[in-house]
Amino acid sequence: MTTVNPTRDEILAQLRTILANSFELAPERITLEAHLFTDLDLDSIDAVELAIQLQEITGRRVKAEEFKHVRTVADVVEAVHQMLQAR
Repeated sequence: MTTVNPTRDEILAQLRTILANSFELAPERITLEAHLFTDLDLDSIDAVELAIQLQEITGRRVKAEEFKHVRTVADVVEAVHQMLQAR
């Protein structure tokens, strides 16, 4: 992340870029309400790749418990926000 405490909108923008580039998704499909698995067609291997990329941008190891209940793009944004606040 480019700022110390990015806003949720800034996190969403970066997440949109990651998802569009890594998983060849149209950016307009990546909405806060979009379900990662049913709407964006990600699978468990994609989820691991996403976690690795989030680890790179947050500088923190993504713990399984932090992402246990992540289902939507909004859930990812909130989880990343919480990770960054805990630094």
